[in-house]
Amino acid sequence: MAKTIVVKQVASAARRPAVQTATLKGLGLNKLNRTRELEDTPSVRGMVNSIPHLVKIVEERG
Repeated sequence: MAKTIVVKQVASAARRPAVQTATLKGLGLNKLNRTRELEDTPSVRGMVNSIPHLVKIVEERG
């Protein structure tokens, strides 16, 4: 079973640079308080770490 992380959007993408909005969309998030369960890969971790002010890791599974 692959490791997964649950990521929650905690801030709005309004008035943010386009790169940050695109990163949120890449993670599958687009509205406040939405959560997604994503595979724990270096690329996903990098995306989360690039926008720590917009998202929060709620849970790590596996």
